[in-house]
Amino acid sequence: MKALTWQGRRDVRVETVPDPEIKESTDAIVRITSSGLCGSDLHLYEVLTPFMTPGDVLGHEPMGIVEETGSDVPGLKAGDRVVVPFQIACGTCFMCGAGLPTQCETTQVREHGMGAALFGYTRLYGSVPGAQAEYLRVPQAQFGPIKVPQGPPDDRYLYLSDVLPTAWQALRYADVPKGGSLVVLGLGPIGDMACRMAQLTTEGPVIGVDLVPERLERARARGVETYDLSAFDREEHLVDAIASRTHGRGADAVIDAVGTEAHGSPLGRTAQQAAGLLPRSWSARLAERTGGADRLAALRLAIALVRRGGTVSLSGIYGGMASPLPLMTMFDKQIQVRMGQANVRTWVDDILPLLGDDDPLGVDGFATHHLPLDEAPGAYETFQGKKDGAVKMVIHP
Repeated sequence: MKALTWQGRRDVRVETVPDPEIKESTDAIVRITSSGLCGSDLHLYEVLTPFMTPGDVLGHEPMGIVEETGSDVPGLKAGDRVVVPFQIACGTCFMCGAGLPTQCETTQVREHGMGAALFGYTRLYGSVPGAQAEYLRVPQAQFGPIKVPQGPPDDRYLYLSDVLPTAWQALRYADVPKGGSLVVLGLGPIGDMACRMAQLTTEGPVIGVDLVPERLERARARGVETYDLSAFDREEHLVDAIASRTHGRGADAVIDAVGTEAHGSPLGRTAQQAAGLLPRSWSARLAERTGGADRLAALRLAIALVRRGGTVSLSGIYGGMASPLPLMTMFDKQIQVRMGQANVRTWVDDILPLLGDDDPLGVDGFATHHLPLDEAPGAYETFQGKKDGAVKMVIHP
């Protein structure tokens, strides 16, 4: 089959790889019809390269048609249309029972001290072949895949794999009080969707911050109050502007939907680029021993923007294990911080009612680009460069 493979820093290629096969009785094989390109994939394109291996198949936002199932997958059959969550979980262990499938005790990658295995996401998460491919082997298929109706276009349900539950969890973790204010940093796919969900479920102002004109306009067109970061000479001026908008206190809650590749972090960016120039085995050892380097501008801005006693919700991925944080400020402001990979299956029942024909979240038109698998390498370059108005790209094998 054809699949998009990682070959090196900023080097992804469509290659022919072996077709997946049933290996365990709880496996399923899914023929992929759509697969999203996620901001998290861009971290593999440049920042997390020390943990990649040439030939790794990328992608973790798939949906498609079941082709074959193992003997212990009673809930699925060939021909079923499914969305596949990005994490791999059993559904029966203690952590899954607690609503934390991203910490599944059956698939935890204990060798590296990490949580549940993920599709297409480095050896830290199990080196499981990903979904930007024609076919996908789905382990733990007795629990993971979400059956969806035949008929509507893929975009109606595709984002259940990652975007929708990640944005929903970010909003739930933000715990916006009734009538309270929410600031969302970063208006890429997750930040954009979090704003849309907040507009439906909260009563106070929803404020989006970004510096890409197309993303700001896209959010503004749906009624989000927007601030262009690049219009402020200093970060403090943005903090003052939002404080003035929120009774002088700051936002009740802030969602950081940016993560480790934030603009405005020159030292972090330099460290990431320098690590990328080292031989892969050296840079991996360096990252494991020192914790890597995050660009913390967005997180620091979130801490500055939130009011005392407020909540910061992190949905953007951070990869460092020893990054310095302003703990004195966080402690003094009595900030609550919640974070983690989205627990997809935990939130599906909450989200499905929002995917009706009236499409209140605008999922049918959420993607800015649809493209064939052969054009995926160019899509990575376009998405990373924030070119051509790219916010959400969907790949069709």
